[in-house]
Amino acid sequence: MFIELTDHLACPSPHEEQFLVLLPDQMDGRRVLSGDLGCPVCGRIVRIGEGIVDFGDSLPSDGRTSLTAAALEAFFGLSGPGGYLALAGGVTSLADELAELIPGVRLVLVNPTEDTPDTELGSVLRSARLPLKTGSMRGVAVGADLAVHPGWIADAARALLPGLRMVSEGGAPPEGRIEELGRLGEVWVGKAGNQGIRGSENR
Repeated sequence: MFIELTDHLACPSPHEEQFLVLLPDQMDGRRVLSGDLGCPVCGRIVRIGEGIVDFGDSLPSDGRTSLTAAALEAFFGLSGPGGYLALAGGVTSLADELAELIPGVRLVLVNPTEDTPDTELGSVLRSARLPLKTGSMRGVAVGADLAVHPGWIADAARALLPGLRMVSEGGAPPEGRIEELGRLGEVWVGKAGNQGIRGSENR
Protein backbone atom coordinates (compact mmCIF):
# COMPACT_ATOMS: atom_id res chain seq x y z
CA MET A 1 0.00 0.00 0.00
CA PHE A 2 1.28 3.43 -0.90
CA ILE A 3 1.54 5.52 2.26
CA GLU A 4 -0.37 8.42 0.67
CA LEU A 5 -3.41 6.16 0.26
CA THR A 6 -3.90 6.28 4.04
CA ASP A 7 -5.53 9.70 3.68
CA HIS A 8 -8.19 8.17 1.40
CA LEU A 9 -9.09 5.14 3.53
CA ALA A 10 -12.11 4.88 5.82
CA CYS A 11 -13.11 2.30 8.39
CA PRO A 12 -15.90 0.15 6.86
CA SER A 13 -17.76 -0.06 10.18
CA PRO A 14 -21.06 1.89 10.30
CA HIS A 15 -20.05 5.12 12.02
CA GLU A 16 -18.93 8.67 11.23
CA GLU A 17 -15.92 8.87 8.91
CA GLN A 18 -12.58 9.67 10.47
CA PHE A 19 -8.97 9.50 9.36
CA LEU A 20 -7.30 6.16 10.06
CA VAL A 21 -4.01 6.17 11.96
CA LEU A 22 -1.11 4.33 10.32
CA LEU A 23 1.61 2.63 12.35
CA PRO A 24 4.05 1.19 9.77
CA ASP A 25 6.47 -1.60 10.65
CA GLN A 26 8.26 -2.07 7.33
CA MET A 27 8.54 0.32 4.39
CA ASP A 28 9.90 0.05 0.85
CA GLY A 29 10.22 3.62 -0.36
CA ARG A 30 6.68 5.03 -0.24
CA ARG A 31 5.08 1.58 0.09
CA VAL A 32 3.98 0.19 3.45
CA LEU A 33 4.80 -3.52 3.49
CA SER A 34 3.63 -4.26 7.02
CA GLY A 35 2.04 -2.42 9.89
CA ASP A 36 -1.33 -1.54 11.38
CA LEU A 37 -4.16 0.90 10.70
CA GLY A 38 -6.25 2.05 13.63
CA CYS A 39 -9.71 3.63 13.66
CA PRO A 40 -9.99 6.34 16.35
CA VAL A 41 -13.80 6.06 16.35
CA CYS A 42 -14.40 2.35 17.00
CA GLY A 43 -10.89 1.23 17.95
CA ARG A 44 -10.68 -1.29 15.11
CA ILE A 45 -7.14 -2.43 14.25
CA VAL A 46 -6.45 -3.49 10.67
CA ARG A 47 -3.33 -5.44 9.79
CA ILE A 48 -1.17 -4.74 6.73
CA GLY A 49 0.84 -7.74 5.52
CA GLU A 50 2.90 -8.00 2.32
CA GLY A 51 1.51 -4.56 1.48
CA ILE A 52 -2.12 -5.77 1.53
CA VAL A 53 -4.62 -4.05 3.81
CA ASP A 54 -7.09 -6.65 5.12
CA PHE A 55 -10.20 -5.24 6.82
CA GLY A 56 -11.61 -8.77 7.09
CA ASP A 57 -14.70 -10.67 5.92
CA SER A 58 -13.95 -10.16 2.22
CA LEU A 59 -14.66 -12.54 -0.63
CA PRO A 60 -11.95 -12.67 -3.32
CA SER A 61 -13.04 -12.14 -6.91
CA ASP A 62 -12.82 -14.75 -9.65
CA GLY A 63 -11.47 -12.02 -11.95
CA ARG A 64 -14.23 -12.29 -14.55
CA THR A 65 -15.40 -9.14 -16.32
CA SER A 66 -17.16 -8.22 -19.56
CA LEU A 67 -15.17 -4.98 -19.83
CA THR A 68 -11.78 -4.19 -21.33
CA ALA A 69 -9.09 -1.82 -20.08
CA ALA A 70 -9.58 0.37 -23.15
CA ALA A 71 -13.32 0.61 -22.44
CA LEU A 72 -12.67 1.61 -18.83
CA GLU A 73 -10.20 4.28 -19.88
CA ALA A 74 -12.75 5.73 -22.31
CA PHE A 75 -15.60 5.57 -19.79
CA PHE A 76 -13.61 7.32 -17.06
CA GLY A 77 -12.42 10.09 -19.40
CA LEU A 78 -9.62 11.13 -17.06
CA SER A 79 -7.40 14.04 -18.03
CA GLY A 80 -3.89 14.25 -16.60
CA PRO A 81 -2.01 12.37 -13.86
CA GLY A 82 -2.55 12.36 -10.12
CA GLY A 83 -5.02 10.92 -7.65
CA TYR A 84 -6.52 7.46 -7.30
CA LEU A 85 -8.89 5.27 -9.29
CA ALA A 86 -10.61 2.32 -7.58
CA LEU A 87 -11.45 -1.03 -9.14
CA ALA A 88 -13.61 -3.43 -7.11
CA GLY A 89 -14.30 -7.10 -7.80
CA GLY A 90 -13.81 -8.73 -11.21
CA VAL A 91 -12.70 -5.53 -12.97
CA THR A 92 -9.48 -5.65 -10.92
CA SER A 93 -8.21 -8.20 -13.47
CA LEU A 94 -7.80 -5.25 -15.89
CA ALA A 95 -5.42 -3.37 -13.58
CA ASP A 96 -2.13 -4.03 -15.41
CA GLU A 97 -3.49 -2.98 -18.81
CA LEU A 98 -5.36 0.00 -17.40
CA ALA A 99 -2.28 1.28 -15.59
CA GLU A 100 -0.47 1.54 -18.92
CA LEU A 101 -3.34 3.60 -20.36
CA ILE A 102 -3.55 6.10 -17.49
CA PRO A 103 0.05 6.81 -16.42
CA GLY A 104 0.40 8.82 -13.25
CA VAL A 105 -2.95 7.72 -11.79
CA ARG A 106 -2.61 5.23 -8.94
CA LEU A 107 -4.94 2.23 -8.75
CA VAL A 108 -6.71 0.84 -5.70
CA LEU A 109 -7.71 -2.82 -6.12
CA VAL A 110 -10.51 -3.86 -3.78
CA ASN A 111 -11.15 -7.60 -3.40
CA PRO A 112 -9.15 -8.81 -6.41
CA THR A 113 -8.39 -12.49 -7.02
CA GLU A 114 -6.83 -14.28 -4.08
CA ASP A 115 -3.37 -14.45 -5.66
CA THR A 116 -3.17 -10.74 -6.57
CA PRO A 117 -0.10 -9.15 -4.94
CA ASP A 118 0.23 -5.56 -3.80
CA THR A 119 2.53 -3.82 -6.30
CA GLU A 120 3.60 -0.39 -7.45
CA LEU A 121 0.79 -0.58 -10.03
CA GLY A 122 -1.99 -1.09 -7.52
CA SER A 123 -2.60 -1.09 -3.77
CA VAL A 124 -4.64 -4.11 -2.67
CA LEU A 125 -7.46 -3.78 -0.12
CA ARG A 126 -9.68 -6.59 1.16
CA SER A 127 -12.95 -5.71 2.85
CA ALA A 128 -16.63 -6.60 3.19
CA ARG A 129 -17.48 -2.97 2.31
CA LEU A 130 -15.68 -0.34 0.24
CA PRO A 131 -13.16 1.15 2.72
CA LEU A 132 -12.70 4.49 0.94
CA LYS A 133 -13.47 8.00 2.13
CA THR A 134 -16.25 10.12 0.70
CA GLY A 135 -15.17 12.13 -2.35
CA SER A 136 -11.70 10.58 -2.52
CA MET A 137 -11.52 8.80 -5.92
CA ARG A 138 -11.13 10.13 -9.48
CA GLY A 139 -13.09 7.12 -10.71
CA VAL A 140 -14.61 3.88 -9.42
CA ALA A 141 -15.49 0.69 -11.30
CA VAL A 142 -17.55 -2.11 -9.74
CA GLY A 143 -17.42 -5.62 -11.18
CA ALA A 144 -20.48 -7.81 -11.72
CA ASP A 145 -19.64 -9.97 -8.70
CA LEU A 146 -20.02 -6.98 -6.35
CA ALA A 147 -22.59 -4.94 -8.29
CA VAL A 148 -25.30 -7.40 -7.22
CA HIS A 149 -24.92 -5.97 -3.70
CA PRO A 150 -26.54 -2.49 -3.47
CA GLY A 151 -24.17 -1.46 -0.69
CA TRP A 152 -21.20 -1.62 -3.03
CA ILE A 153 -22.89 0.58 -5.62
CA ALA A 154 -23.85 3.13 -2.96
CA ASP A 155 -20.37 3.17 -1.43
CA ALA A 156 -18.73 3.52 -4.85
CA ALA A 157 -20.92 6.54 -5.58
CA ARG A 158 -20.07 8.05 -2.21
CA ALA A 159 -16.31 7.61 -2.75
CA LEU A 160 -16.38 9.39 -6.12
CA LEU A 161 -15.29 13.00 -6.50
CA PRO A 162 -18.04 15.36 -7.78
CA GLY A 163 -18.26 15.57 -11.56
CA LEU A 164 -16.26 12.39 -12.14
CA ARG A 165 -17.43 8.98 -13.31
CA MET A 166 -18.16 5.50 -12.08
CA VAL A 167 -18.70 2.33 -14.09
CA SER A 168 -20.68 -0.69 -12.95
CA GLU A 169 -21.39 -4.11 -14.42
CA GLY A 170 -24.86 -4.22 -12.91
CA GLY A 171 -27.19 -2.64 -10.41
CA ALA A 172 -28.52 0.88 -10.82
CA PRO A 173 -27.08 4.38 -10.25
CA PRO A 174 -28.03 5.66 -6.77
CA GLU A 175 -30.77 8.23 -7.21
CA GLY A 176 -29.69 11.77 -6.38
CA ARG A 177 -25.99 10.89 -6.37
CA ILE A 178 -25.19 9.56 -9.84
CA GLU A 179 -26.48 10.75 -13.21
CA GLU A 180 -26.53 7.88 -15.70
CA LEU A 181 -24.68 8.86 -18.87
CA GLY A 182 -25.04 5.66 -20.86
CA ARG A 183 -25.82 1.95 -20.67
CA LEU A 184 -25.03 -1.15 -22.71
CA GLY A 185 -26.70 -4.25 -21.37
CA GLU A 186 -25.90 -4.46 -17.66
CA VAL A 187 -22.94 -2.06 -17.91
CA TRP A 188 -23.62 1.59 -17.15
CA VAL A 189 -21.56 4.75 -16.78
CA GLY A 190 -22.57 7.59 -14.48
CA LYS A 191 -21.33 10.95 -13.23
CA ALA A 192 -21.31 12.08 -9.62
CA GLY A 193 -23.21 15.19 -8.64
CA ASN A 194 -22.27 17.55 -5.82
CA GLN A 195 -24.40 15.50 -3.42
CA GLY A 196 -21.70 12.79 -3.42
CA ILE A 197 -19.24 14.94 -1.45
CA ARG A 198 -21.13 14.93 1.85
CA GLY A 199 -18.40 13.73 4.10
CA SER A 200 -19.12 12.57 7.60
CA GLU A 201 -22.54 10.96 7.42
CA ASN A 202 -22.92 7.56 9.03
CA ARG A 203 -22.19 4.73 6.62
